[in-house]
Amino acid sequence: MAPEMLADDRVREFYHPYQPYDIQKQFMAAVYHCIEDGKYELMLTMARHEHSMCVRIMLAKRILRSASRNTLLNTFCVARGGKSLSLICGSLTWLLDHKRQAFEVCVVEGDTDEEPEWMHEHVQQEKRRIALQKQEELSTRLAAIRAKEKKVKERHEAGAPPPKRRKVTEAGSAKSENNENIQFVLDDYESDSGFVETPEKGGIVDNGLSAETQALMKRLGMPISGTGGGEELEPRDELKILFCSRTHSQLTQFVGELRRLKLPPVVLPDHTAVKETMADMLYEEVKHLSLGSRKNLCINPKVTKLGSTTAINERCLEIQQPGTSADHKCRYLPSKETESLVHSFRDHALAKIRDIEDLGILGKRFGICPYYASRSAIKPSEVVTLPYPLLLQKSAREALDISLKDHVVIFDEAHNLIDAITGIYSISVSLSQLERSRAQLRMYLQKFRNSLKGKNRVYVTQVVRLLDSLIAYLVSKRTHGQAYDSVAQFGDLMAGNGVDQINLYKLMHYLQKSKLARKVDGYVMLAQQEELAQEGQDGRRRRTGALASDTIRGMPVLTHIQGFIHALTNPSAEGRFFCTCDDAGLEVELKYTLLDPSQHFEEVVAEARAVILAGGTMSPMEDYISHLLPSVPPSRIMTLSCDHVIPASNLFVNPIVQTKSSQYFDFTFTQRKSPTMICNLGDTLVRLLPHIPDGVVVFFPSYAYLESVRSIWQTSRTSVCTTSTIWDRMQNIKPIFVEPRSTAQPSSAVGADVLSAYSATVCASSSHQGALLLSVIGGKLSEGINFSDHLGRCVIVIGLPYPNPHSAEWKAKMEYVEGKAVAQGRQRGVASREYAENVCMRAVNQAIGRAVRHKGDWAALLLVDRRYSGERIISKLPAWIKKSLPRIAPESCTLGVVERGLKEFFERKGTISE
Repeated sequence: MAPEMLADDRVREFYHPYQPYDIQKQFMAAVYHCIEDGKYELMLTMARHEHSMCVRIMLAKRILRSASRNTLLNTFCVARGGKSLSLICGSLTWLLDHKRQAFEVCVVEGDTDEEPEWMHEHVQQEKRRIALQKQEELSTRLAAIRAKEKKVKERHEAGAPPPKRRKVTEAGSAKSENNENIQFVLDDYESDSGFVETPEKGGIVDNGLSAETQALMKRLGMPISGTGGGEELEPRDELKILFCSRTHSQLTQFVGELRRLKLPPVVLPDHTAVKETMADMLYEEVKHLSLGSRKNLCINPKVTKLGSTTAINERCLEIQQPGTSADHKCRYLPSKETESLVHSFRDHALAKIRDIEDLGILGKRFGICPYYASRSAIKPSEVVTLPYPLLLQKSAREALDISLKDHVVIFDEAHNLIDAITGIYSISVSLSQLERSRAQLRMYLQKFRNSLKGKNRVYVTQVVRLLDSLIAYLVSKRTHGQAYDSVAQFGDLMAGNGVDQINLYKLMHYLQKSKLARKVDGYVMLAQQEELAQEGQDGRRRRTGALASDTIRGMPVLTHIQGFIHALTNPSAEGRFFCTCDDAGLEVELKYTLLDPSQHFEEVVAEARAVILAGGTMSPMEDYISHLLPSVPPSRIMTLSCDHVIPASNLFVNPIVQTKSSQYFDFTFTQRKSPTMICNLGDTLVRLLPHIPDGVVVFFPSYAYLESVRSIWQTSRTSVCTTSTIWDRMQNIKPIFVEPRSTAQPSSAVGADVLSAYSATVCASSSHQGALLLSVIGGKLSEGINFSDHLGRCVIVIGLPYPNPHSAEWKAKMEYVEGKAVAQGRQRGVASREYAENVCMRAVNQAIGRAVRHKGDWAALLLVDRRYSGERIISKLPAWIKKSLPRIAPESCTLGVVERGLKEFFERKGTISE
């Protein structure tokens, strides 16, 4: 039950573009108060037109003491779809009010009682006039840009030819071979005396800019990894909302919602007449900026064609190095001559709400790199959208000079947050990559051996020894005909000749300062390109060496290996190393996996004013508290749950624990491959599908299991009909679509093709025959896809998607969870079981939440496994689903009972809906 709203919340204008429901107002008020002071914890259910929201809120508060003031830290977590617009309205209303209050404080600041009243009024009026003038100047400049772009758009729509543009050509010519290669020679390195600081946990701190580029950006007042552009040029860091999500497509959706808002200026004009005559103009665009990686923002075709994110990053940095020939330098990099273009780019970026693609187009229009030029717009912006890695990775924040101090941070799709942090700080290398890296380094040494002196020779030798040690370890673990999976001990990795004497911290410091990996990768790539150019097309086809294939495809190997070397310096308490080998024994791999994400997330939580976690279905919530916020006292954390906006009658939920022959469905890891049970599952679907109209989505625990089930269904007969296979029988009831597991295409492309075909079939079915979609929990179609209305009248979950309990990585995770729980005085065995169940049920809850997407939607949810009748598992379902569950008893979970209930539900809903 949601707490009552305060009186000021009832009259507060949240600038929602539609007439909001009361529940929406309560939600926006909850966001507002969470950011303001954390006094209220509200649980809400809300809907907006066709969208719905079931919200779960976690509010954690901690007082951080400082010499100057007390800062109240709030962590605010929301879950279940359709929340973006209300999040925007609540947070931006707070931002507007906060800036307005700060303005009023600034106006009266410095007044004393010693001056007469008329002097006070004059000073305050003058301060207000100056502030309004600055606001008007910025607004006028941005308005002019918007007006100009509107005219250009109107001209284009009217069919007018575009204006001619000056062709930009690359100057310069190729230099001699010696001058071409000099950029790859290592500088003298003699700075290793004395104490060398340990590298930051957050990653390799390297802004990636040459000295010339840094000096240039400093003159332009552009931020460079924590260094400002001078006091007189450094813009004020505006209080802002930092909105993060997993993918750029999700951020683009957020930008679309942001465009709906019309907010008034921070400081309103003094004259009432102006308000009345220009009411429709009394709003201003939010100063918004989209940030992205080089891969998303690079406009240099010679760099973007490389495709790989790593290759694009390294090529960008490589062509900025001193000594790079003019015809290899990037013509889009900001320079002193293009200072005005940087400023124009900044103003245009802030003048309208643009997504990441718009910034790329803007960069091409001005002929300026949007990746670097966008940095000049960070500080004056009010809302910044960016993908997870750019904010969660400390080195990325430093490179962009993003400060979190007292800003509001919102993580969307936060049910993935723990996995996202783990993925960012985990890294793997294969034996083939290590061998190619060793070969590349040997090739480099053959060219530049005579120039290696002093410390360079010492440290390059150490790199060679370390690579040899890692290669020897993986070779010793290579198996033939059987898979291998185990924890790799740090001592075994460092067992090579003389490797135990290497100071890894000093070695990492050397690799960062000398840029050895970058120089080796750059030289090898250039050498291979020259060699292939001489060999010609036929020679290229004949060349099959590993060195050529890896460098020509733009995948610098040693730079990747450097990231793994950095992982060797991490504290053992944070993560583990693992060694795996495939069945054929051909590919052996080392992997570092982060086990404790809290240390990296604590950096964000400690600095930000408020951290908002917003996701789909985030229940169960316990892991966010234990593994992301362990430093927050339990007494300062509260979790609440709520109902869905739909009535309970719009949902039919039932476990199916037995087959028609009274055998239990047991899809545990050791039992689920039983052909008999898989055939019984097929028989069950054959019986249920005729009662379900339109689209049905079935989720399996993994791609491998889906393929196993599919294979058996396509060859086995049903117990009812011996002439047709189970697959044929289902195909006759509903056309079947299967989500593929493909590495040849991007995941989004594969998912889009299948989803489009499935949707078209469902929509084209006039008799409500619909279609059947076989998908995977945690796959491409289980998150972020709306199977609303006819697309998902029934969602069926097969089994529980527990991770492989026999994998070394999962065992290590369970050991870590247990060790942490025991250290906190908890009972051994309970914590690991709870964690495993929570991971599993969050995935299940995400999948079943795909069906019911708005206030008028209705669907059936069937959970096929005997474990779904257990109280512990059922308790981890969202409250809105549990409300529609029948009393769990053996007699209520049989196939016959479910079949009758399902038939009655759809007959009743069919009458209503028609």
